[in-house]
This record gives sequence, structure tokens and C-alpha cells, in this order.
Amino acid sequence: MERMLATPADAEIILKLYQLRTETVMREARAWITGEFWPTTVEEFFAVAGNPKHEHNAHYRQVITYWEMAAAMVLHGAVSAELFVDSNGEGFFLLGKFQPILDEIRARTPGFMIKTSELINRFSAAAQRYELTLKMLEARRKATAAKG
Repeated sequence: MERMLATPADAEIILKLYQLRTETVMREARAWITGEFWPTTVEEFFAVAGNPKHEHNAHYRQVITYWEMAAAMVLHGAVSAELFVDSNGEGFFLLGKFQPILDEIRARTPGFMIKTSELINRFSAAAQRYELTLKMLEARRKATAAKG
């Protein structure tokens, strides 16, 4: 990817994306999905994601669609990819968190986090950030398993 300087408009979009993440319900949703929701099987995943009556289904949908929207903005050229990757890691974290069961999720929901995946495939900075995230998540999983 050719390095390009971000514009002031790019910075405004990044700041707006950050501002949206600070909204009260979004903070609650993000805290739940990043901290509490750790499905190890596709059944556990779809017990929430596939059940509109589950108490956290709305949290799941809010966060996943937010990060997919943000990734789509980059893919369509609305914001600098480099600035986005430098400023946002949560979407990569979420994709990595679900990576062990991703093929099974996509067998049932082919479009799951597809824009975030496309971002990783298209931009080397995103791929590098994702690889670091996967290593961090693997270390976390091993530490959690060791604790029993």
C-alpha cells in the first residue's frame, strides 16, 4: 500500500467514530462483547448471535455492525486506511476472538465480519495489526486454560 497522508476530513471521521464508541449503550455493549462473551463453540456463539430474544443479542449486533460499518468506510475510501488501523484495534480484536470458530460461523452466516476480513486482506497495515492481535489472543487463551 502506498503511504498517503491522512486529511483533516479523515481525522474528523476517526474522531466521530471514537465519539460514537463513547455513547453509554455502546460502551455497555462493547464491555460485554470484549470482556464477557467468549464462546468456544459455534453453538455458544449462535445462542446469542442467532437468538433475538437473548438479553445480549442487541449488544452483539450493535458492536459487530458498528465495526463492519467502520471497515466499509475504509474500504470505500471514505477514511484513510493507515489512520484507521493506527487508531482502531477493536474490530481486529473481535475478528481474532472469534477466529477459532470463524469457519463454522461463516458456514451459517457467510457475511460475518466480512468487511473487517477484507480490510485485513487489502491493507498490509491491517494484516500486521491483526497478526499481532491473534498472537495476543493466543497468549490470553493459553493463560486462561492454564488457570483451569
